[in-house]
Amino acid sequence: MSDKQRFQIALDNREIKPPQRNVSKENLRTIFISGLISILLIISIIIFMPLTVLTWSGLFVYSSIVSLVIFLFILLIRYFAILFLAYFYMTRYSVHSKPGYFPFVSIIVPVFNEAVILRNSIESLLDIDYPNYEIIIVNDGSTDDTAAVGETLVGYHQGRTGMIKVSLINKPNGGKSKALNAGIQYSEAQFVLCMDGDSQLTSNTLKMAMRHFDDPAVGAVAGNVKVQNRKKMLTDLQALEYLEGLNLARSAQGFIQMVNIIPGPIGVFRKITLRDAGFYSSDTFAEDADVTLKILAKGWKIIYEPNAIAYTEAPSSIYQLLKQRYRWTRGILQAIRKHKRYLYNPTVNFNNSFIMWSMFYEALIWPAMNIFVNVYFIIVALLYGIHITLFLWWVGIAVLDLMSAVFCIAAEKEEFRLVPYAIVYRLFFILLIDVTKAAATVEEFLGVKMTWGKLERTGAGNVPSKKPIPSVAGK
Repeated sequence: MSDKQRFQIALDNREIKPPQRNVSKENLRTIFISGLISILLIISIIIFMPLTVLTWSGLFVYSSIVSLVIFLFILLIRYFAILFLAYFYMTRYSVHSKPGYFPFVSIIVPVFNEAVILRNSIESLLDIDYPNYEIIIVNDGSTDDTAAVGETLVGYHQGRTGMIKVSLINKPNGGKSKALNAGIQYSEAQFVLCMDGDSQLTSNTLKMAMRHFDDPAVGAVAGNVKVQNRKKMLTDLQALEYLEGLNLARSAQGFIQMVNIIPGPIGVFRKITLRDAGFYSSDTFAEDADVTLKILAKGWKIIYEPNAIAYTEAPSSIYQLLKQRYRWTRGILQAIRKHKRYLYNPTVNFNNSFIMWSMFYEALIWPAMNIFVNVYFIIVALLYGIHITLFLWWVGIAVLDLMSAVFCIAAEKEEFRLVPYAIVYRLFFILLIDVTKAAATVEEFLGVKMTWGKLERTGAGNVPSKKPIPSVAGK
């Protein structure tokens, strides 16, 4: 035998047969266990049946309590699913760093009768900390002094990082979608930021949003919308709603890179993405939801950027608020009906189907459930005296909203004074909004004609201009 050891491997090719099963014994065991359980159930019925008083009212009360528990359980699943996904997104967001990306960007500002706030909006845009952008104002056939104010803003102005060009397009009135499309097609940039005429962006908005486009699969970035005109109960409730009801959901959607609505006040797009999706359409009252679904259908990623912040003026009266939410609901339902093939056939685009079903649930199913449950349980409490149970149920919901409010306000470093509003947020404010959504849903399916219903701007919350914008060159 040589110095090198030789190894031999003996292969055992015998087939090992599985152990034999005693089927008859297994069947006997199953019969024995099932019989024992049945006997125990029969004994329980015999013992407890005489102690049970069977009445229709008792059955109604017991079924109502079970329904309360089930509804609260569904609420818990919904809340914690959103909270966990949002937490994972924010954790990943705070850990991962992205390099700067600074291509030329066109900021499109569509305006219609925005003379009151246009100058302040442009001033805020000139203060953006980004080295390479322009501003394009699109006057959509305004009947006030918007065109005149816009003319005074045309030219090159000193911005935070250099000279910024401001252009003005005057066009006949055709709606926000056509105004945005006009600005997008006029722009020669490869990226566009679309906003509302009343939006005011924070200085690092563009820098934080644009860094996501270093990934060529990202087609759009949804920003973070906040309420500017606060200090009133109604607008404070809306400020909490934007934090808890909208931005928290966008954080959760950001984790899976499928934001379902790019908000009108702040959305940044790769222009080829908009061209691929067919630009904005004017056949719905929610052009932002419609264009988002079209972008997702083409396979683009949509990212949420919490530090791309736009402040907007919220409705300060109940009538204006309900009119706004009525339009939003009908617009979202129109967008869903327009893309309904994704509801029926998830094999076409599973991501779009998932987003569509979530929108369908939030716009149609959840408001109906919330209204029915509140009305039903109030009636049961009045007729059958389960006031304590109903009170505890409402306390449970209030606790959930307080948890969400604390999480959202801590995550976004917002005003802590908004937290107490969470006590009445779900029980009164959201219920009122859901009633409006239900009415809008009924009228949408009945085909009731509606108009755009523009929110009247007051300029509340805007910082007044202390000096005119210095123009270097005009045209």
